[in-house]
Amino acid sequence: MLKPIKSEKQYESYLERIYFLMQTDLKVDSKESDELEILTILVKNYEDSHFAIQKPNPKEIIKFRLDQIG
Repeated sequence: MLKPIKSEKQYESYLERIYFLMQTDLKVDSKESDELEILTILVKNYEDSHFAIQKPNPKEIIKFRLDQIG
């Protein structure tokens, strides 16, 4: 039974399972395709709360781009 991710170890385990499922030829609406969908939702939620990426400051984006083009 799938549960919400509460540890780094569980997160890694779910990633491994996702990788395995993505390497197989899943049939639409199969038990495995449903499992893959649920796992990806759980992993995304975990990543959003533990590895959040802040949106950049618009001024910093412009400065960065200007530096790039000289």
